[in-house]
Amino acid sequence: MSSLRTHDDSWDIASSVGTTAVMVAAARAAETASADPLIKDPYARILVEGAGGGPWGLMMDEGWVARAAEIDPDGAAMFAHMGNYQAVRSRFFDDFFIAAGAAGIRQVVILASGLDSRAYRLEWPAGTTVFEIDQPKVLEYKGSVLAEHGVAPAANRHEVAVDLRHDWPRALRAAGFDADVPTAWLAEGLLMYLPADAQDRLFAQITDLSAADSRIAVETAPMQAEERRRQMKERFELIKAKFGIEDSLDVGELMYNDPDRADVAVWLAENGWDSTAVAAAAEMRRLGRWALPDGPDTPDDNAFSQFVTATRRR
Repeated sequence: MSSLRTHDDSWDIASSVGTTAVMVAAARAAETASADPLIKDPYARILVEGAGGGPWGLMMDEGWVARAAEIDPDGAAMFAHMGNYQAVRSRFFDDFFIAAGAAGIRQVVILASGLDSRAYRLEWPAGTTVFEIDQPKVLEYKGSVLAEHGVAPAANRHEVAVDLRHDWPRALRAAGFDADVPTAWLAEGLLMYLPADAQDRLFAQITDLSAADSRIAVETAPMQAEERRRQMKERFELIKAKFGIEDSLDVGELMYNDPDRADVAVWLAENGWDSTAVAAAAEMRRLGRWALPDGPDTPDDNAFSQFVTATRRR
């Protein structure tokens, strides 16, 4: 269980779970600026810089990355791997939405949207409506920063400012959501911040709101042995000390390493969906983005997340 979370905690973009949205946006910005990017997010850097950058801003600094590799090659490889994972993950779910749009789906829900800019950066088919659900202060920050830079959504975007632990289905319906038409759902960077019972409840609510032919894409929460978690934490502390990173937040402590967590693909298959799971590690290797050296200490693929997609049965 997480030691920094409570059942009624909340956050903005500069605290708790909200800061992880800045990390993910920084990774997207770095990928966008790379020589051969898997994704293009022209708004990620704007959103990171508007939040003050913080320690995650280093991910966008090519000079810092090069210096880090000289000081600690293994540590730099770990950071490179983190960035590559975010790029591969973003590409996978971008492709999911593109395919859903091509199949005629015009209603989209992004759960815990954070600094996700897909409503602005993807080429949505005409008539697409995107609902973004997140904490009020997170949505307020993203919307205001992009508006200040003259950035307009590429779809009909609706903010649903509600905590997913509250009655979000009611808030979603009030925002104009139609449960009688197919929907494309996304749960990316979310499940690791929920305990097992909350995860089950979330998918039950999604299922109740999903018409036949709806689609869902999910990043699962990886299960890691406590020894592996301890080693990773120690490694990151050493890296931060070496590189002078001032950051008191332990991201790992925000997550729930819950042994009772259901297998997402199995849960969906047993509750009215046709599901498929792809190992994130396999997808990284397929795209040539695996950055960890092979050796006895390299975790196996099961230590990483899966990307699950599913379609609601008729």
